[in-house]
Amino acid sequence: MLSSADSDGDGLNDELEQSLLDEFAPTFLINRQECSAMPAEFARGVSIPKVKAENGTIYGQVFPAKTSIAGDETVELHFFHLWKQDCGSHGHPLDAEHVSVLVRASGVNGSTAQWKALYWYAAAHENTACDVSQITRAATLKAEDHGATVWVSPGKHASFLNQALCHHGCGGDRCEEMKALAVKQIVNLGELEAPMNGSLWTSSLSWPLAVKMTASDFPAIPLARLEALPPTDIVWFHPGRHPAQKTIAISDSAAEVLGKSGDNTFTAISVASDSTGNALEKSYRKTIHAVASSARRLGDALHPKPKPE
Repeated sequence: MLSSADSDGDGLNDELEQSLLDEFAPTFLINRQECSAMPAEFARGVSIPKVKAENGTIYGQVFPAKTSIAGDETVELHFFHLWKQDCGSHGHPLDAEHVSVLVRASGVNGSTAQWKALYWYAAAHENTACDVSQITRAATLKAEDHGATVWVSPGKHASFLNQALCHHGCGGDRCEEMKALAVKQIVNLGELEAPMNGSLWTSSLSWPLAVKMTASDFPAIPLARLEALPPTDIVWFHPGRHPAQKTIAISDSAAEVLGKSGDNTFTAISVASDSTGNALEKSYRKTIHAVASSARRLGDALHPKPKPE
């Protein structure tokens, strides 16, 4: 029988929260030459984040979802991989990144219910011009009863739900030579106003962790956009923020999807396989070459070189 202790006062007891974090913990794949080693563990009981060790600690947050689905209890889980530093382009000390999952209980009693994941979210360059955060159905990832596999780009630590998607940021992300992160522990952060396990540093202005803890990753609009697409699709959480962004999909009918893409920002681009990813890379290079050639021809027309006398 689960304890009734609810240290963060969110209506979910501590043992249930930890069991959900353990059950749905993602498999994180990180680069073998990752410059910041591994996600860090932070000292307890201090208000400023201070790295204790870079040892593969993952931090979790569990809270009731704002809306229920089909009358069942629905809970949102956040998994934070927190780093000593962002050592990519425009690097900086401390880096707070995360993935999330929305899970639903099979009955009204969450303590004894069986839980199933409904949707997964991966943050990638959140709230920047390069934002390529993604959301998809758990069934698409075959991650309904356990954690999803998540690719973490080296240096910048953006999270991706598919290896091929790692190439879709602003050009610096590459998920190659990856290895599975050996997770040391999953520590429950509690809530921002009621931190657990000595995590007083969650509200520090040294990083945007507080914002990530107070926002839901499963609002109605992205979910509605996802549900309007085939069950194999992954979509950008913020379509149109980046020139290369539209909607992305894992699909077996790549040519058909691409052929129908048009200008619709919700249309899917397939990245189902390496061959499709290679085809997209080749298409991208051809497009860049064509644009460059057109630019050169236009420049020659506007500024013709003088003919030799």
